[in-house]
Amino acid sequence: MDGDNDIKTCEDVTGWMLQETFSELYYAKVLLEGMILKPNMAIAGKKCATQASRKEVAAATLRMLKRHVPPAVPGIAFLSGGQSDEDATAHLDEMNKLGGGPWTLSFSYGRALQHAALQAWLGKKDNVSAAQRAYLHRAHLNGLAALGKWE
Repeated sequence: MDGDNDIKTCEDVTGWMLQETFSELYYAKVLLEGMILKPNMAIAGKKCATQASRKEVAAATLRMLKRHVPPAVPGIAFLSGGQSDEDATAHLDEMNKLGGGPWTLSFSYGRALQHAALQAWLGKKDNVSAAQRAYLHRAHLNGLAALGKWE
């Protein structure tokens, strides 16, 4: 995430790791139908001179998943991986608009869900309800993105 790698490098390395992971899951006789995968998206490192567009991130991530994640896996819940809250939402939405494949594509964001709420709260008791509203708003937007309905 913090490196100077381009999106293609991220796609290739993550794809390799997914391939290795599913090979080991096969040998361990893990029931793929009973799991949820929590991967990163294919994105360029923050120091890369060329940042990919939202459509490019969605296309690269879907291509990577289609090549390396068996269709028996029922769901993929993405990690935000240091992306901004809006970028994480937009990337998920774009993947769902493109047609995510055989899996349900959703989110398991930490920072991308909490950022606005933490900014609203600032550790002050008087800001709790504003922080709660900010968190609910971001969760709602990500819920729409998981359906491909975020604008």
